[in-house]
Amino acid sequence: MPTLWVDADACPKVAREIIVRAAERTTTMAWFVANHAVPLPPSKWVRSLSVSHGFDAADNEIVARLEPGDLLISSDLPLALVAIDKGAAVMTTRGEILDKNNIRARVQMRDFMETLRSSGEHTGGPKGYNEADRREFANALDRWLAKQRRP
Repeated sequence: MPTLWVDADACPKVAREIIVRAAERTTTMAWFVANHAVPLPPSKWVRSLSVSHGFDAADNEIVARLEPGDLLISSDLPLALVAIDKGAAVMTTRGEILDKNNIRARVQMRDFMETLRSSGEHTGGPKGYNEADRREFANALDRWLAKQRRP
């Protein structure tokens, strides 16, 4: 069974709770990697890994441990690109699947928006995490885990 790798620095608490329940239910190992302690319930299937506070330290640790076929849960597009190149599946905490067909365009759009912001343009940020996002993420994670169980 593949491992779940969670970029926990920006993972919403409600998404973290969904991942914990799914890991327990499916006996799938889930690692929450962050540059701070991540509060998690005691579990045989859920672990937290705290890394140094350096720039991209959590991302670098995830990349070093990620295996082909694992699932990365993150909205960090540059990290997602590296994970996809390593053969991992990637899902955002809103349930969106990132893959080789859409990641490069998403990274280019992110870079374009970052250029606009650095020139003084106010582009706004991502919308708040809501009930529809929670539901879509839970359903997408369940579907992905179910596919891994099929012979």
